[in-house]
Amino acid sequence: MQKFCQACGMPLIKKEDFAGGDENSNFCAYCVNADGSVKSCEEIFEGGVQFFISQIGNDRKLAEKITRKNMNGQPYWQGKDCPILKGETATDEEFAEVLKNLS
Repeated sequence: MQKFCQACGMPLIKKEDFAGGDENSNFCAYCVNADGSVKSCEEIFEGGVQFFISQIGNDRKLAEKITRKNMNGQPYWQGKDCPILKGETATDEEFAEVLKNLS
């Protein structure tokens, strides 16, 4: 069964995709600090924005909306108070279009 990072949704395919190279981890290598703790909401949000900018071109506002929609759908953020996730989110159509075109 395919695993995904519970903070950012990245597919966890290869051993090096997993935090600390531990295939039992629920997080990717990008969402975890060196000590194994999950990065802050703001750090993960900014990483998502940069990733989506690299995929869609230099549209930060759209990248923020897509990142917000993506993170709000991840299990790790449910019930957590993260002000940066409360802004405008991408529509289902915008989100689906971006996901379809990920390289």
